[in-house]
Amino acid sequence: MTEDHRVQGETRDERLTRNWNELLQELRVAQTGVQILTAFLLTIPFTSRFDDLSDGQEHVYLAVLSGSVAATALLVAPVAMHRALFRKGQRPWLVSAAHMCAILGLTALAVTVSGVMWLVFDVVVGPAWAWVAFGCSAVLFGSLWIALPLLNHRAR
Repeated sequence: MTEDHRVQGETRDERLTRNWNELLQELRVAQTGVQILTAFLLTIPFTSRFDDLSDGQEHVYLAVLSGSVAATALLVAPVAMHRALFRKGQRPWLVSAAHMCAILGLTALAVTVSGVMWLVFDVVVGPAWAWVAFGCSAVLFGSLWIALPLLNHRAR
């Protein structure tokens, strides 16, 4: 159901509440995953093998860590925004802003996980396989998160 389609008899406020609740359910799944990823990435510099990384690998590590923190911030932002705007009549803005944060957060998560795949493959089997792993991950996320929903939308 798209934003423009209403449940029969649903008011604007009811639609906003439904959209908000659906968005929160979706974010709960992503929030847990990205928080675990961020926690894991934060521990890596304290392992004995971290010193074995090349300068390039360290830069990629810092990029994926930054991406993970950005994804965490974006995916948790709707909760903080809701708390800041609680009972202030800002539900339309909140739903719209949370929707944008979710899209940006999921994008950051997909790029970050693909970057983590690059880093792990580069450390374990070398740069050629790292790029294959990155590409496969990016194609997988793009296929499942973008292409498949677009194909479904066009089939209607």
